[in-house]
Amino acid sequence: MHSSWGSSGATPMLTGTRDEREAQRAEARTRRAAERVAAAEARTEARASARDTQSSLREQQREQRRVEEEQRRAAAADARDARPKRRSSTGSLARTGHATEERDTRHYSTELDLDRLRLLARRGASVAALAHAFKISEAAVAAALAD
Repeated sequence: MHSSWGSSGATPMLTGTRDEREAQRAEARTRRAAERVAAAEARTEARASARDTQSSLREQQREQRRVEEEQRRAAAADARDARPKRRSSTGSLARTGHATEERDTRHYSTELDLDRLRLLARRGASVAALAHAFKISEAAVAAALAD
């Protein structure tokens, strides 16, 4: 036997007649049931408040992630807008990081190659177009084609 047997205080010693003991047991059952209902309601309320707290925390985290993502996208867009799209001759500026170099070609002259001139004429280039491309007169182009 255990020393606390019968003296736990949870159930008072029943005294009196049979009907009185029955009424005391019914009262104890009713009290325990009410305690269980109160404990269940307290657990339900505690769970609901915990869910609300977690929900608001998740919403704050979601909002923070959204703001950070917008900032990251804006920074990426600014960086993308800051660099030129493509180099004119050898590929992407993003790959090399070098800016295009604009050369002054106003005084360059096209090398006059009579074979090339005749080839372009056979392919359908007009006399005026050839004269403009090689920066010579139309008479000079006609003379070169006549040879």
